[in-house]
Amino acid sequence: MSDSTSTETMIVIGASSFIAKAFIEQACHQHAQQQLNLPVAVPLQIITISRQASIKLPELMGSELTGSVSHQHFSCDYQQSSITQCVTDIAAIAGKVTRIVMCNGVLHSKNQHLTTADPDLMPEKRIEDIDAHSLEQLFYANSIVPMLWLSALTPLLSQPRNKVSSQQKCVISILSARVGSISDNRIGGWYGYRASKAALNMLIKTTAVEYARRLKRVKLIAFHPGTTDTPLSKPFQANVPQGKLFTPAFVASQLHQIMDHSEPDGEASYLDWQGKPINW
Repeated sequence: MSDSTSTETMIVIGASSFIAKAFIEQACHQHAQQQLNLPVAVPLQIITISRQASIKLPELMGSELTGSVSHQHFSCDYQQSSITQCVTDIAAIAGKVTRIVMCNGVLHSKNQHLTTADPDLMPEKRIEDIDAHSLEQLFYANSIVPMLWLSALTPLLSQPRNKVSSQQKCVISILSARVGSISDNRIGGWYGYRASKAALNMLIKTTAVEYARRLKRVKLIAFHPGTTDTPLSKPFQANVPQGKLFTPAFVASQLHQIMDHSEPDGEASYLDWQGKPINW
């Protein structure tokens, strides 16, 4: 691998999720295809983060291209001290950070890993279902964790070696949800999940205001992937209209396109899988 100052770095947080894995796979194949038309391979560094001890990258298109891609995995329990240490370790090896994807999120306790076990965590159907412990878990996973990452990553993006310059942009996409839209809430229910995603959206929007002053070439996106065939949506797929249950590969492809065409404008964008704006 060449000097890190010339290496493009992509960071994927929550890398064990279905959407994250599909995003990483497509990034590898996209990079491999691009190298076919270049006289000299351009290095790509993929940094993955999850609770898992290790993650393997997919096989690339041709063994002769694997030398242009490196991979480093960090295990993190998503507590603030661990996040801070993780970013410190990343800062020591990262090149020019051009993409950051956060795929963390919790909706229910079935087939989803939670910080503390709660077998009864499910979206509330009525206000009497409100539970303080469940709300705490939802807000921590869906609102607080992404903000802890943004807070820790901001100094890294400002460092001379990783600094986002006028010649380079960095796009940060964080998985949100359409139900986090306050103005679009017409059917109610799902109190904790809605509120935690609405809080996430406000945190992203507020960060964008500060980034407009400090990191002008960074673009923040709150991304609604649609209903995707993952463990998160599994208990609710029976009511999904035909053609509206998306594969992780499809969602990852849409997200790649959106990030490719997003330009820093001093504002956060709240977009669905089609790239269409959602009302905050």
